[in-house]
Amino acid sequence: MIEFLIKLHPEIAIKSKSVRKRQTLLLERNLKTILLQVDSNVEVCNNFDHLTVRCDSSGDASSQEAVRQRLIERLECIPGVVAFAEMQSSSFSDLHDIFQQVLAVYAPQLENKTFSVRVRRTGNHEFSSIEAERYIGGGLNQHVASAKVKLKKPDLVVTLEIKKDLLIMVRRMHQGMGGFPLPSQSDVLSLISGGYDSAVASYLMIRKGLRTHYLFFNLGGAAHEAGVREMAFLVWQKYSSSHKVKFVSVNFAPVVEQILNTIDNGLMGVVLKRMMMRAASEVAESLGIKAIVTGESIGQVSSQTIANLNVIDRVTETLILRPLIYQDKQEIINMAIKIGADEIAKSMPEYCGVISKKPTVNAVLAEVLANEQQFDFSVLQQAVQTAKVLDIRTVDYQAEQQAHVISELAQLPADAIVLDIRGPEETDSKPLTVDGHQVIELPFFRLASQFVGLDQSKQYYCYCDRGVMSRLQAVVLQEQGFTNVAVYRP
Repeated sequence: MIEFLIKLHPEIAIKSKSVRKRQTLLLERNLKTILLQVDSNVEVCNNFDHLTVRCDSSGDASSQEAVRQRLIERLECIPGVVAFAEMQSSSFSDLHDIFQQVLAVYAPQLENKTFSVRVRRTGNHEFSSIEAERYIGGGLNQHVASAKVKLKKPDLVVTLEIKKDLLIMVRRMHQGMGGFPLPSQSDVLSLISGGYDSAVASYLMIRKGLRTHYLFFNLGGAAHEAGVREMAFLVWQKYSSSHKVKFVSVNFAPVVEQILNTIDNGLMGVVLKRMMMRAASEVAESLGIKAIVTGESIGQVSSQTIANLNVIDRVTETLILRPLIYQDKQEIINMAIKIGADEIAKSMPEYCGVISKKPTVNAVLAEVLANEQQFDFSVLQQAVQTAKVLDIRTVDYQAEQQAHVISELAQLPADAIVLDIRGPEETDSKPLTVDGHQVIELPFFRLASQFVGLDQSKQYYCYCDRGVMSRLQAVVLQEQGFTNVAVYRP
């Protein structure tokens, strides 16, 4: 039996009874939605002040361990879970039997550490909770020479619960992502570019319990969109797959062309951001969303000075949230690494849209308004009206639609080479072998730049677990003119 005790975010615990009940119900539903995808035997129990997850997984020891690891991975990425304890339940005969079981679990963890024992007991026993703590603590201290008892602020707390004839041990504590469960704090529309900033900003909104939809301004064609969809899909799938969200794509190339033709050079960047905010506000309103999210940070680029942000914000009454406003670039990159978004972000090319020779850092609203009088706003309206509004779960379908000809094969030709485009963690844990065929491990975030270095006389078949990223990457390669690429779906 695999067991976890879920600890709620402290801010949930201090809410009123009705709010707390709603939050725990949301978390319960989200846990079921996500964890049942790992194993159909998962059970989630809501105990008001905490939740428990149990899974009586079938199969041998290795398959059960795989399920356990997968459950831990998913629990670490569910908003509202601040921490979770891996539990172990068993029967016992007497106090010494309890000690022996505790020693078997905790001895390796106690090496060179201070510790204390805490026992919570219910039922009739021949010993009290304090007696159990002293007996078990003393025994651990004798059997682990490098360990030392310390009652205040120890390195490790051995937490035990004795319920009648059942011993419940905390085997290991794990950190969750914290925050509030989705969608306890309404919806937002995040402007996503595929880079570090927008990915981290989106993650932070999800962590706060905000169902985060994605808005993309396309400046670089199908390849640009394919890359950004990968990022949006990654953030959604890893941190908010309990709820479906929208991915909106707006072709902004005609808007950029208008800016280049009508706006003074120094004001181009500010005007581009104003046009994006106008468009974002309209899209948000059409979706019933009350706030826009950006990855802007003070002083990072010329358009992100206080003066310029002030001018940009005047274009809309929609609330604009900037969770990274005070963060340094390296702090943002570190956070992107932590959430697993850095590999895609660093592989994304820059699509600046407009590049001013001397961009202003102190835009004046009157000058901007005078410049915008030369702009043909019908171009902006056309871009918004023709925006693609997609369910993010149909990323694979959209990739298929954009491809000119993406063939998929379950049986490969004799001379075919398989490109395993999964990330390094996936290929390390589950290497791909295809009888009679060469397999090249080339992560999707390096494929676009390194495919050209392969022998172009060969036919290549991209592989990933679900077939989503392989089709997306096939789109990118076809846009670059490569015709010797297809998808392998065994």
